[in-house]
Amino acid sequence: MREVYCALDRLIAYAHEKLGLSQRNEAYVRNTLLDLVGLESYEETGQMYDGRSVSALLNDLVAACERAGLAVAPDRLTDGVMGALMLSPEAVEEAFAAHMAISSAEATEWLYSYCVLSDYVKKEKLDANPRFTAENGLIVTINRAKPEFRDPKKAVSGNSVKGGYPKCTICRTNEGYFGRNKRTLRTVSLELDGERWFWQFSPYGYFHEHGIAVNEKHIPMHVDRSTFVKLMQFVDMFPHYFIGCNAPLPRIGGSVLAHDHFQGGGETLPLHRALVSVALRHPDFPDLEAGVLDWPGTVVRITGQDAQRIADLSEIVREAWCSYSDAARGIVSEDKDGVHSAVSPTVVRTERGYEMNIILRNNITSERYPDGVFHAHPEFHVIKKESIGLIEAQGLFILPGRLVEELADLEALLVSGGELPERYADYAMIFGELKEMSASFTAETAHEAVKKELASVCERILENTAVFKTQAETAQFMIEKAGFIHD
Repeated sequence: MREVYCALDRLIAYAHEKLGLSQRNEAYVRNTLLDLVGLESYEETGQMYDGRSVSALLNDLVAACERAGLAVAPDRLTDGVMGALMLSPEAVEEAFAAHMAISSAEATEWLYSYCVLSDYVKKEKLDANPRFTAENGLIVTINRAKPEFRDPKKAVSGNSVKGGYPKCTICRTNEGYFGRNKRTLRTVSLELDGERWFWQFSPYGYFHEHGIAVNEKHIPMHVDRSTFVKLMQFVDMFPHYFIGCNAPLPRIGGSVLAHDHFQGGGETLPLHRALVSVALRHPDFPDLEAGVLDWPGTVVRITGQDAQRIADLSEIVREAWCSYSDAARGIVSEDKDGVHSAVSPTVVRTERGYEMNIILRNNITSERYPDGVFHAHPEFHVIKKESIGLIEAQGLFILPGRLVEELADLEALLVSGGELPERYADYAMIFGELKEMSASFTAETAHEAVKKELASVCERILENTAVFKTQAETAQFMIEKAGFIHD
Protein backbone atom coordinates (compact mmCIF):
# COMPACT_ATOMS: atom_id res chain seq x y z
CA MET A 1 0.00 0.00 0.00
CA ARG A 2 3.03 2.27 0.15
CA GLU A 3 2.29 3.69 -3.31
CA VAL A 4 -1.16 4.79 -2.11
CA TYR A 5 0.33 6.35 1.03
CA CYS A 6 2.84 8.24 -1.11
CA ALA A 7 0.09 9.59 -3.38
CA LEU A 8 -1.96 10.70 -0.36
CA ASP A 9 1.01 12.38 1.30
CA ARG A 10 1.83 14.33 -1.87
CA LEU A 11 -1.77 15.55 -2.05
CA ILE A 12 -1.72 16.59 1.60
CA ALA A 13 1.53 18.48 1.01
CA TYR A 14 -0.10 20.12 -2.02
CA ALA A 15 -3.06 21.17 0.14
CA HIS A 16 -0.72 22.73 2.71
CA GLU A 17 0.95 24.80 -0.01
CA LYS A 18 -1.99 25.63 -2.30
CA LEU A 19 -5.31 25.15 -0.52
CA GLY A 20 -4.78 26.52 2.99
CA LEU A 21 -4.76 23.19 4.85
CA SER A 22 -3.54 23.81 8.41
CA GLN A 23 -1.23 21.56 10.43
CA ARG A 24 -3.99 21.32 13.04
CA ASN A 25 -6.34 19.70 10.54
CA GLU A 26 -3.83 17.41 8.81
CA ALA A 27 -4.48 14.22 10.79
CA TYR A 28 -8.23 14.70 10.55
CA VAL A 29 -8.04 15.20 6.79
CA ARG A 30 -5.67 12.26 6.30
CA ASN A 31 -8.08 9.97 8.12
CA THR A 32 -10.88 11.20 5.86
CA LEU A 33 -8.77 10.35 2.80
CA LEU A 34 -7.96 6.89 4.15
CA ASP A 35 -11.67 6.25 4.54
CA LEU A 36 -12.29 7.37 0.95
CA VAL A 37 -9.76 4.89 -0.45
CA GLY A 38 -10.92 2.13 1.89
CA LEU A 39 -7.86 1.79 4.15
CA GLU A 40 -7.66 1.51 7.93
CA SER A 41 -3.89 1.78 8.18
CA TYR A 42 -1.25 4.38 7.33
CA GLU A 43 2.53 4.67 7.20
CA GLU A 44 4.23 8.03 6.86
CA THR A 45 6.26 8.33 3.65
CA GLY A 46 7.77 11.80 3.90
CA GLN A 47 6.58 12.66 0.39
CA MET A 48 6.50 16.37 -0.44
CA TYR A 49 4.66 18.31 -3.11
CA ASP A 50 6.68 17.98 -6.30
CA GLY A 51 5.33 20.94 -8.29
CA ARG A 52 3.06 19.00 -10.65
CA SER A 53 -0.56 19.89 -11.43
CA VAL A 54 -3.32 18.70 -9.15
CA SER A 55 -4.76 16.57 -11.95
CA ALA A 56 -1.42 14.71 -12.22
CA LEU A 57 -1.39 14.10 -8.47
CA LEU A 58 -4.96 12.80 -8.58
CA ASN A 59 -4.14 10.53 -11.52
CA ASP A 60 -1.29 9.09 -9.45
CA LEU A 61 -3.69 8.34 -6.61
CA VAL A 62 -6.26 6.64 -8.83
CA ALA A 63 -3.57 4.53 -10.52
CA ALA A 64 -2.05 3.57 -7.15
CA CYS A 65 -5.44 2.52 -5.79
CA GLU A 66 -6.15 0.41 -8.85
CA ARG A 67 -2.76 -1.33 -8.63
CA ALA A 68 -3.38 -1.98 -4.94
CA GLY A 69 -6.70 -3.63 -5.74
CA LEU A 70 -8.78 -0.98 -3.99
CA ALA A 71 -12.28 -0.66 -5.43
CA VAL A 72 -12.64 3.04 -6.21
CA ALA A 73 -14.75 5.05 -8.66
CA PRO A 74 -12.18 7.54 -10.07
CA ASP A 75 -14.41 10.61 -10.38
CA ARG A 76 -16.07 10.01 -7.03
CA LEU A 77 -12.70 9.43 -5.39
CA THR A 78 -10.94 12.50 -6.76
CA ASP A 79 -13.90 14.76 -5.99
CA GLY A 80 -14.07 13.44 -2.43
CA VAL A 81 -10.34 13.76 -1.86
CA MET A 82 -10.20 17.36 -3.05
CA GLY A 83 -13.33 18.26 -1.11
CA ALA A 84 -11.64 17.03 2.06
CA LEU A 85 -8.39 18.90 1.32
CA MET A 86 -10.11 22.25 0.67
CA LEU A 87 -11.18 25.00 3.00
CA SER A 88 -14.75 24.68 4.23
CA PRO A 89 -17.47 26.73 2.51
CA GLU A 90 -17.53 29.13 5.47
CA ALA A 91 -13.74 29.57 5.38
CA VAL A 92 -13.83 30.23 1.62
CA GLU A 93 -16.55 32.84 2.17
CA GLU A 94 -14.47 34.52 4.87
CA ALA A 95 -11.36 34.57 2.67
CA PHE A 96 -13.37 35.99 -0.23
CA ALA A 97 -14.72 38.76 2.01
CA ALA A 98 -11.20 39.63 3.13
CA HIS A 99 -10.10 40.00 -0.49
CA MET A 100 -13.26 42.03 -1.27
CA ALA A 101 -12.15 44.52 1.37
CA ILE A 102 -9.17 45.22 -0.90
CA SER A 103 -10.92 45.03 -4.29
CA SER A 104 -13.58 42.97 -5.99
CA ALA A 105 -11.18 42.12 -8.83
CA GLU A 106 -8.72 40.67 -6.34
CA ALA A 107 -11.54 38.71 -4.68
CA THR A 108 -12.80 37.09 -7.87
CA GLU A 109 -9.25 36.37 -9.04
CA TRP A 110 -8.51 34.66 -5.71
CA LEU A 111 -11.71 32.60 -5.78
CA TYR A 112 -11.21 31.54 -9.39
CA SER A 113 -7.61 30.53 -8.71
CA TYR A 114 -8.72 28.57 -5.66
CA CYS A 115 -11.34 26.74 -7.71
CA VAL A 116 -8.67 25.83 -10.29
CA LEU A 117 -6.23 24.68 -7.61
CA SER A 118 -8.93 22.53 -6.01
CA ASP A 119 -9.71 20.91 -9.39
CA TYR A 120 -13.29 22.19 -9.39
CA VAL A 121 -12.63 24.34 -12.45
CA LYS A 122 -11.16 21.96 -15.03
CA LYS A 123 -8.77 24.50 -16.51
CA GLU A 124 -6.47 21.98 -18.18
CA LYS A 125 -9.40 20.59 -20.14
CA LEU A 126 -10.70 24.06 -20.91
CA ASP A 127 -7.33 25.20 -22.22
CA ALA A 128 -7.30 22.20 -24.58
CA ASN A 129 -10.47 23.36 -26.33
CA PRO A 130 -9.77 24.81 -29.81
CA ARG A 131 -10.63 28.50 -29.91
CA PHE A 132 -10.11 31.45 -32.26
CA THR A 133 -11.35 34.97 -32.92
CA ALA A 134 -12.56 35.35 -36.50
CA GLU A 135 -12.25 38.26 -38.90
CA ASN A 136 -15.95 39.01 -38.42
CA GLY A 137 -15.30 39.53 -34.70
CA LEU A 138 -17.00 36.37 -33.45
CA ILE A 139 -15.24 33.99 -31.08
CA VAL A 140 -15.51 30.30 -31.96
CA THR A 141 -14.60 27.51 -29.56
CA ILE A 142 -15.06 23.74 -29.70
CA ASN A 143 -16.08 22.20 -26.39
CA ARG A 144 -14.42 18.81 -25.98
CA ALA A 145 -15.25 18.54 -22.28
CA LYS A 146 -19.04 18.15 -22.33
CA PRO A 147 -21.45 16.08 -24.46
CA GLU A 148 -23.55 17.60 -27.22
CA PHE A 149 -27.29 17.90 -26.60
CA ARG A 150 -29.06 17.74 -29.97
CA ASP A 151 -32.46 17.02 -28.42
CA PRO A 152 -33.73 19.94 -26.26
CA LYS A 153 -35.84 17.57 -24.15
CA LYS A 154 -32.76 15.50 -23.35
CA ALA A 155 -30.84 18.69 -22.64
CA VAL A 156 -33.39 19.64 -20.00
CA SER A 157 -33.49 16.12 -18.51
CA GLY A 158 -29.70 16.11 -18.40
CA ASN A 159 -29.86 18.97 -15.93
CA SER A 160 -32.62 17.59 -13.73
CA VAL A 161 -32.13 15.89 -10.40
CA LYS A 162 -34.17 12.79 -9.67
CA GLY A 163 -35.45 12.42 -6.13
CA GLY A 164 -35.95 16.07 -5.30
CA TYR A 165 -32.66 16.79 -3.50
CA PRO A 166 -31.04 19.01 -4.48
CA LYS A 167 -33.97 20.43 -6.40
CA CYS A 168 -31.78 21.18 -9.45
CA THR A 169 -28.16 21.25 -10.52
CA ILE A 170 -27.53 24.85 -9.45
CA CYS A 171 -29.27 24.97 -6.05
CA ARG A 172 -26.91 25.98 -3.24
CA THR A 173 -27.59 22.65 -1.55
CA ASN A 174 -25.31 21.11 -4.21
CA GLU A 175 -22.34 22.50 -2.24
CA GLY A 176 -20.55 19.37 -1.03
CA TYR A 177 -23.22 17.00 -2.40
CA PHE A 178 -21.63 13.62 -3.18
CA GLY A 179 -24.44 12.53 -5.51
CA ARG A 180 -23.26 14.88 -8.26
CA ASN A 181 -19.56 14.99 -7.37
CA LYS A 182 -19.90 18.50 -5.91
CA ARG A 183 -17.69 18.10 -2.84
CA THR A 184 -15.35 20.72 -4.31
CA LEU A 185 -18.08 23.28 -5.09
CA ARG A 186 -17.65 26.52 -3.16
CA THR A 187 -19.97 29.53 -3.42
CA VAL A 188 -19.99 33.08 -2.07
CA SER A 189 -23.01 35.10 -0.97
CA LEU A 190 -24.44 38.14 -2.75
CA GLU A 191 -27.32 40.50 -2.15
CA LEU A 192 -29.14 41.70 -5.28
CA ASP A 193 -32.14 44.03 -5.04
CA GLY A 194 -32.73 42.95 -1.45
CA GLU A 195 -32.65 39.22 -2.24
CA ARG A 196 -30.14 36.55 -1.22
CA TRP A 197 -28.12 35.25 -4.17
CA PHE A 198 -24.74 33.55 -4.51
CA TRP A 199 -21.91 33.28 -7.04
CA GLN A 200 -20.03 30.23 -8.21
CA PHE A 201 -17.66 29.48 -11.06
CA SER A 202 -18.50 26.99 -13.78
CA PRO A 203 -16.31 23.87 -13.81
CA TYR A 204 -16.40 23.89 -17.62
CA GLY A 205 -16.49 27.62 -18.29
CA TYR A 206 -16.70 28.90 -21.85
CA PHE A 207 -14.67 32.06 -21.23
CA HIS A 208 -12.37 33.65 -18.65
CA GLU A 209 -13.75 33.32 -15.12
CA HIS A 210 -17.14 32.12 -16.38
CA GLY A 211 -19.56 31.83 -13.50
CA ILE A 212 -23.21 32.00 -12.50
CA ALA A 213 -25.10 34.15 -10.03
CA VAL A 214 -27.95 32.12 -8.56
CA ASN A 215 -31.01 33.03 -6.53
CA GLU A 216 -30.94 31.20 -3.19
CA LYS A 217 -34.64 30.50 -3.69
CA HIS A 218 -35.47 27.74 -6.16
CA ILE A 219 -37.83 29.79 -8.33
CA PRO A 220 -38.24 29.75 -12.13
CA MET A 221 -36.18 31.96 -14.40
CA HIS A 222 -37.89 35.19 -15.29
CA VAL A 223 -37.05 38.67 -16.56
CA ASP A 224 -38.73 41.77 -15.16
CA ARG A 225 -37.73 45.22 -13.93
CA SER A 226 -36.03 43.72 -10.88
CA THR A 227 -33.85 41.60 -13.18
CA PHE A 228 -32.43 44.75 -14.78
CA VAL A 229 -31.79 46.23 -11.33
CA LYS A 230 -30.04 43.06 -10.11
CA LEU A 231 -27.79 42.92 -13.16
CA MET A 232 -26.67 46.51 -12.63
CA GLN A 233 -26.11 45.97 -8.91
CA PHE A 234 -23.93 42.99 -9.80
CA VAL A 235 -21.65 45.08 -12.02
CA ASP A 236 -21.58 47.74 -9.28
CA MET A 237 -19.97 45.07 -7.09
CA PHE A 238 -17.86 43.55 -9.89
CA PRO A 239 -17.25 46.28 -12.49
CA HIS A 240 -14.62 44.11 -14.19
CA TYR A 241 -17.29 41.53 -15.10
CA PHE A 242 -20.24 41.44 -17.46
CA ILE A 243 -23.47 39.75 -16.34
CA GLY A 244 -26.50 38.64 -18.30
CA CYS A 245 -29.66 36.57 -18.16
CA ASN A 246 -30.89 33.99 -20.62
CA ALA A 247 -34.35 34.44 -22.05
CA PRO A 248 -36.66 32.33 -19.83
CA LEU A 249 -37.86 30.25 -22.78
CA PRO A 250 -37.50 26.55 -23.66
CA ARG A 251 -35.25 25.66 -26.63
CA ILE A 252 -33.48 29.03 -26.82
CA GLY A 253 -33.04 30.01 -23.18
CA GLY A 254 -31.19 28.58 -20.22
CA SER A 255 -30.86 24.85 -19.69
CA VAL A 256 -31.99 25.19 -16.06
CA LEU A 257 -35.21 27.14 -16.52
CA ALA A 258 -36.51 26.00 -13.13
CA HIS A 259 -34.03 28.13 -11.18
CA ASP A 260 -33.49 31.87 -11.53
CA HIS A 261 -29.87 32.63 -12.40
CA PHE A 262 -27.51 34.82 -14.44
CA GLN A 263 -24.25 34.16 -16.28
CA GLY A 264 -21.19 36.35 -16.43
CA GLY A 265 -17.46 36.64 -16.06
CA GLY A 266 -14.27 38.45 -16.83
CA GLU A 267 -14.18 38.63 -20.60
CA THR A 268 -15.30 41.25 -23.09
CA LEU A 269 -17.52 39.42 -25.56
CA PRO A 270 -18.04 40.51 -29.18
CA LEU A 271 -21.49 41.99 -28.47
CA HIS A 272 -19.96 44.37 -25.92
CA ARG A 273 -17.73 45.80 -28.66
CA ALA A 274 -20.61 46.29 -31.13
CA LEU A 275 -21.52 49.87 -31.98
CA VAL A 276 -24.92 51.54 -32.25
CA SER A 277 -26.01 51.74 -35.89
CA VAL A 278 -29.33 53.57 -35.39
CA ALA A 279 -29.31 56.13 -32.59
CA LEU A 280 -32.57 56.55 -30.71
CA ARG A 281 -33.82 58.31 -27.61
CA HIS A 282 -36.97 58.26 -25.53
CA PRO A 283 -38.63 61.64 -24.85
CA ASP A 284 -39.38 60.64 -21.26
CA PHE A 285 -35.74 59.69 -20.61
CA PRO A 286 -33.59 62.54 -21.99
CA ASP A 287 -30.76 61.54 -19.66
CA LEU A 288 -30.33 58.14 -21.35
CA GLU A 289 -28.83 57.18 -24.70
CA ALA A 290 -30.27 54.33 -26.76
CA GLY A 291 -29.98 52.68 -30.13
CA VAL A 292 -30.07 49.58 -32.29
CA LEU A 293 -26.79 47.68 -32.42
CA ASP A 294 -24.84 46.84 -35.55
CA TRP A 295 -25.18 43.14 -34.82
CA PRO A 296 -26.47 40.03 -36.67
CA GLY A 297 -29.08 39.38 -33.97
CA THR A 298 -31.72 41.84 -32.79
CA VAL A 299 -30.26 43.93 -29.97
CA VAL A 300 -30.96 47.38 -28.52
CA ARG A 301 -28.70 49.19 -26.08
CA ILE A 302 -29.58 51.64 -23.33
CA THR A 303 -26.74 53.60 -21.75
CA GLY A 304 -26.62 55.95 -18.78
CA GLN A 305 -25.53 56.62 -15.21
CA ASP A 306 -28.83 56.14 -13.37
CA ALA A 307 -29.58 52.45 -12.77
CA GLN A 308 -33.20 53.02 -11.76
CA ARG A 309 -33.90 55.05 -14.90
CA ILE A 310 -32.27 52.40 -17.09
CA ALA A 311 -34.37 49.72 -15.36
CA ASP A 312 -37.54 51.73 -16.08
CA LEU A 313 -36.73 52.20 -19.77
CA SER A 314 -35.56 48.59 -20.17
CA GLU A 315 -38.87 47.44 -18.74
CA ILE A 316 -40.72 49.54 -21.35
CA VAL A 317 -38.74 47.78 -24.09
CA ARG A 318 -39.37 44.36 -22.54
CA GLU A 319 -43.11 44.91 -22.21
CA ALA A 320 -43.35 46.22 -25.77
CA TRP A 321 -41.52 43.22 -27.19
CA CYS A 322 -43.30 40.58 -25.09
CA SER A 323 -46.72 41.80 -26.25
CA TYR A 324 -45.77 42.18 -29.93
CA SER A 325 -46.96 39.83 -32.68
CA ASP A 326 -46.46 40.18 -36.42
CA ALA A 327 -47.78 37.43 -38.64
CA ALA A 328 -45.91 38.73 -41.68
CA ARG A 329 -42.59 38.31 -39.85
CA GLY A 330 -43.59 35.02 -38.21
CA ILE A 331 -43.53 36.59 -34.74
CA VAL A 332 -46.06 35.14 -32.29
CA SER A 333 -45.80 36.41 -28.75
CA GLU A 334 -48.19 33.89 -27.18
CA ASP A 335 -50.54 31.11 -28.30
CA LYS A 336 -52.11 27.93 -26.97
CA ASP A 337 -48.64 26.48 -26.40
CA GLY A 338 -47.63 29.34 -24.13
CA VAL A 339 -45.41 32.42 -24.18
CA HIS A 340 -42.91 32.67 -27.03
CA SER A 341 -41.29 36.10 -26.63
CA ALA A 342 -38.80 37.24 -24.02
CA VAL A 343 -35.69 39.36 -23.70
CA SER A 344 -32.17 38.37 -22.77
CA PRO A 345 -30.46 41.35 -21.06
CA THR A 346 -26.72 41.67 -20.52
CA VAL A 347 -24.85 44.59 -18.96
CA VAL A 348 -21.34 45.98 -18.60
CA ARG A 349 -19.98 49.09 -16.88
CA THR A 350 -17.91 51.51 -18.94
CA GLU A 351 -16.83 55.13 -18.65
CA ARG A 352 -20.26 55.99 -20.09
CA GLY A 353 -22.05 54.26 -17.21
CA TYR A 354 -24.16 51.14 -17.52
CA GLU A 355 -24.53 49.65 -21.00
CA MET A 356 -27.67 47.51 -20.95
CA ASN A 357 -27.92 45.34 -24.06
CA ILE A 358 -31.39 43.87 -24.57
CA ILE A 359 -31.54 40.93 -26.97
CA LEU A 360 -35.02 40.26 -28.36
CA ARG A 361 -35.76 36.52 -28.53
CA ASN A 362 -38.63 34.33 -29.72
CA ASN A 363 -38.94 30.53 -29.71
CA ILE A 364 -41.95 29.99 -31.98
CA THR A 365 -41.77 26.91 -34.22
CA SER A 366 -43.31 26.14 -37.59
CA GLU A 367 -43.74 23.19 -39.92
CA ARG A 368 -40.71 24.38 -41.87
CA TYR A 369 -38.66 25.10 -38.75
CA PRO A 370 -39.74 22.59 -36.07
CA ASP A 371 -36.72 23.48 -33.91
CA GLY A 372 -37.50 27.19 -34.04
CA VAL A 373 -38.15 29.88 -36.62
CA PHE A 374 -35.58 32.12 -34.89
CA HIS A 375 -33.11 29.33 -34.20
CA ALA A 376 -30.22 27.93 -36.23
CA HIS A 377 -31.80 26.74 -39.47
CA PRO A 378 -31.51 23.07 -40.47
CA GLU A 379 -28.66 23.57 -42.96
CA PHE A 380 -26.48 24.67 -40.02
CA HIS A 381 -27.45 21.92 -37.55
CA VAL A 382 -24.42 19.86 -38.53
CA ILE A 383 -22.38 22.63 -36.91
CA LYS A 384 -24.73 23.78 -34.16
CA LYS A 385 -28.16 22.41 -33.28
CA GLU A 386 -28.08 23.16 -29.55
CA SER A 387 -29.76 26.22 -28.08
CA ILE A 388 -28.40 29.60 -29.10
CA GLY A 389 -28.39 30.98 -25.60
CA LEU A 390 -27.01 34.06 -23.91
CA ILE A 391 -23.34 33.33 -24.63
CA GLU A 392 -23.76 32.59 -28.36
CA ALA A 393 -26.14 35.54 -28.70
CA GLN A 394 -23.24 37.70 -27.51
CA GLY A 395 -20.94 36.29 -30.18
CA LEU A 396 -19.07 33.47 -28.44
CA PHE A 397 -20.04 30.18 -30.07
CA ILE A 398 -19.57 26.90 -28.23
CA LEU A 399 -19.53 24.12 -30.82
CA PRO A 400 -19.71 20.35 -30.13
CA GLY A 401 -16.58 18.29 -29.61
CA ARG A 402 -17.32 15.93 -32.51
CA LEU A 403 -16.32 18.75 -34.87
CA VAL A 404 -12.64 18.27 -34.06
CA GLU A 405 -12.58 14.97 -35.95
CA GLU A 406 -15.20 15.83 -38.55
CA LEU A 407 -13.64 19.14 -39.59
CA ALA A 408 -10.20 17.52 -39.72
CA ASP A 409 -11.67 15.02 -42.20
CA LEU A 410 -13.07 17.87 -44.31
CA GLU A 411 -9.68 19.58 -44.32
CA ALA A 412 -8.04 16.36 -45.54
CA LEU A 413 -10.62 16.08 -48.33
CA LEU A 414 -9.93 19.64 -49.41
CA VAL A 415 -6.21 18.91 -49.66
CA SER A 416 -6.64 15.58 -51.48
CA GLY A 417 -9.46 16.77 -53.72
CA GLY A 418 -11.61 13.87 -52.57
CA GLU A 419 -15.39 13.69 -52.61
CA LEU A 420 -17.59 14.01 -49.57
CA PRO A 421 -18.42 10.52 -48.17
CA GLU A 422 -22.03 9.55 -47.53
CA ARG A 423 -21.61 9.69 -43.76
CA TYR A 424 -20.91 13.41 -44.13
CA ALA A 425 -23.89 14.16 -46.34
CA ASP A 426 -25.10 16.81 -43.89
CA TYR A 427 -21.95 18.80 -44.69
CA ALA A 428 -22.78 19.08 -48.41
CA MET A 429 -23.59 22.81 -48.40
CA ILE A 430 -20.67 23.70 -46.15
CA PHE A 431 -18.22 21.54 -48.11
CA GLY A 432 -19.40 23.17 -51.33
CA GLU A 433 -18.74 26.62 -49.87
CA LEU A 434 -15.30 25.53 -48.73
CA LYS A 435 -14.31 24.27 -52.19
CA GLU A 436 -15.31 27.60 -53.71
CA MET A 437 -12.68 29.37 -51.60
CA SER A 438 -9.73 28.06 -53.61
CA ALA A 439 -8.81 25.92 -56.61
CA SER A 440 -6.33 23.96 -54.49
CA PHE A 441 -5.50 23.66 -50.82
CA THR A 442 -2.53 22.99 -48.62
CA ALA A 443 -2.96 21.71 -45.07
CA GLU A 444 -2.54 25.27 -43.80
CA THR A 445 -4.93 26.95 -46.26
CA ALA A 446 -7.53 24.21 -45.73
CA HIS A 447 -7.41 24.79 -41.98
CA GLU A 448 -7.81 28.55 -42.42
CA ALA A 449 -10.68 28.00 -44.86
CA VAL A 450 -12.51 25.82 -42.34
CA LYS A 451 -12.07 28.49 -39.64
CA LYS A 452 -13.41 31.15 -41.99
CA GLU A 453 -16.39 28.95 -42.88
CA LEU A 454 -17.14 28.23 -39.22
CA ALA A 455 -17.20 31.95 -38.45
CA SER A 456 -19.48 32.56 -41.43
CA VAL A 457 -21.88 29.83 -40.33
CA CYS A 458 -21.97 31.24 -36.78
CA GLU A 459 -22.75 34.71 -38.11
CA ARG A 460 -25.57 33.32 -40.26
CA ILE A 461 -26.93 31.45 -37.25
CA LEU A 462 -27.07 34.75 -35.37
CA GLU A 463 -28.94 36.21 -38.35
CA ASN A 464 -31.39 33.28 -38.07
CA THR A 465 -32.08 34.27 -34.46
CA ALA A 466 -32.83 37.89 -35.40
CA VAL A 467 -36.52 38.61 -34.96
CA PHE A 468 -36.15 41.68 -37.19
CA LYS A 469 -33.97 41.13 -40.23
CA THR A 470 -32.70 44.70 -40.54
CA GLN A 471 -31.69 47.31 -38.02
CA ALA A 472 -34.15 49.72 -39.63
CA GLU A 473 -36.98 47.30 -38.81
CA THR A 474 -35.80 47.08 -35.22
CA ALA A 475 -35.75 50.87 -34.99
CA GLN A 476 -39.26 51.02 -36.46
CA PHE A 477 -40.46 48.63 -33.75
CA MET A 478 -38.80 50.70 -31.03
CA ILE A 479 -40.45 53.87 -32.34
CA GLU A 480 -43.93 52.48 -32.97
CA LYS A 481 -44.26 50.16 -29.97
CA ALA A 482 -41.92 51.48 -27.27
CA GLY A 483 -42.20 55.24 -27.77
CA PHE A 484 -38.66 55.99 -28.96
CA ILE A 485 -37.75 58.62 -31.52
CA HIS A 486 -34.73 59.06 -33.79
CA ASP A 487 -31.88 60.91 -32.14
